[in-house]
Amino acid sequence: MTDVVSEIREGVGFLTIDRPERRNALSATVVQSLIEGLRAFDSNPDVKVVILQSSGEKAFCAGGDLSDMQAADGMLGLHWARGGFAELLVQMQKLSKPIIARVQGQALGGGFGLALNCDLVVAGRSASFGTPEIKVGLFPMMIMAVMVRNLGRKAAMELMLTGERISADEAKAIGAVNRVVEDSDLDEAVFELAKKVGGFSPAVLRLGREAFYNTQDMGFEEALKALHSELSINVMCEDASEGVMAFIEGRKPEWKGR
Repeated sequence: MTDVVSEIREGVGFLTIDRPERRNALSATVVQSLIEGLRAFDSNPDVKVVILQSSGEKAFCAGGDLSDMQAADGMLGLHWARGGFAELLVQMQKLSKPIIARVQGQALGGGFGLALNCDLVVAGRSASFGTPEIKVGLFPMMIMAVMVRNLGRKAAMELMLTGERISADEAKAIGAVNRVVEDSDLDEAVFELAKKVGGFSPAVLRLGREAFYNTQDMGFEEALKALHSELSINVMCEDASEGVMAFIEGRKPEWKGR
């Protein structure tokens, strides 16, 4: 049995961490399987959007699997294993398709970073988030890069310095979560959002996503210059012409993905 399950349904690729007995912790094997799953979805034209989720009700992901620290081949082996998680975070941002996190239960440490690194996050009301590493003499180094790019500086620092957990509603208030729904409505809410997003032009979604991440660390003028060029490319897309004509003619656009 694999710890990560892939499934495609109605244009949506589901990537599920299936280790509920370990609170869906991120072992080196899980991380590598997630990378491979994302790459497979990326090259599959039938997949329009990806949902990242996990099994069970207690945890979306409790972070890194501490048993890996004991199983690693020395400190150097452990260092290399951590590099896999960084590769996963980069792979997520390089994905040519939107990725949505479906969060139930605990999203802690690396699990919090994993959810936060998705384009959109939908959480069940009982979900909780946090970076408890400080309590065991560690600091959330790997996910810090994700936190400072998604949260305000003070909110990120408070989470890292105190190790306290916050509720789904509190996470939404600081911008870590897009939508909070009742636990019983979570599956439907995430799937409906995925279908809505996946119903737009795949070419324009890819172009816009790439522009967003490529310009996030640029200076203001540099970003505007780059986005000016991206807009020109966007306007020349066949789907842009189709979208405008469909609007004028009062019909639903037929996207070609180019």
